[in-house]
Amino acid sequence: MFTVYTLSDSSGETAEMVAKSAISQFESVSSEIKRLPKVSSIEQLKELLKREIHSPCIVIYTLVQPGVRQALIEESQKYSIPIYDVLGGLVGKLENMFHAQPLREPGLRLKIDQAYFNRMDAIHYAIKYDDGQNLNGIAHADIILLGISRTGKTPSSMYLAQHYGLRAANIPVVLGVELPKILYEIDPHKIIGFICDPLVLQSLRSTRASSLQMDYSLDYCDFNQISQELDYAKKIYKDLKCEVVDMTNRAVEEIAAEIISKLQLVKK
Repeated sequence: MFTVYTLSDSSGETAEMVAKSAISQFESVSSEIKRLPKVSSIEQLKELLKREIHSPCIVIYTLVQPGVRQALIEESQKYSIPIYDVLGGLVGKLENMFHAQPLREPGLRLKIDQAYFNRMDAIHYAIKYDDGQNLNGIAHADIILLGISRTGKTPSSMYLAQHYGLRAANIPVVLGVELPKILYEIDPHKIIGFICDPLVLQSLRSTRASSLQMDYSLDYCDFNQISQELDYAKKIYKDLKCEVVDMTNRAVEEIAAEIISKLQLVKK
């Protein structure tokens, strides 16, 4: 049985993927793949070559630390074991082209992948907890956005999820309707209240009503009604002792940046 050892200072997933792709081209050869992950020291490497790795074989590796990589080259020669560097040649070429030193940090790709999955999870959370449609588990939100209609709660929630990986819930503030009691039990630093200039908000609502051709009530676009809704929202924000963000004539990127700034100040 021919053995392909995939050796890495991280998970070994990249080396194993390369090994499987290559071996699949040789159906008549009996072979197996053994993954040897988390090899972080020269001593550990020497022990593996002495105890675990046996011919006939090849070692396919992804080692970013120069010392460990050089030790593998030297030790493999001692035992006459062929080796193949998955990343070294490419990283070296890029280093020369970029005129920059690589980070040489194990597992960076997996960290990037994890960040991606965190964002996807946050997006699903934002959808599930959009517009107050689900309150179960809202206490686990990273941030909760409040605001009357058309103050940008949903796009801000989605932006915070997609670009910052934050689980953002949003709940509408409706004139004369009490907010869920659970909000008064949550850390107010996690709550952001949205406000807007009433004239700008009137324009946003009028555009919304005409573009969707929906039968909104006359009060929905009425300036006095909007002003009362905003006053009611501001009173709620004061009672909650939460942060307030004015979204008047601002892009969602700018609004999100202010929210992130407020959260970081709280953390400090």
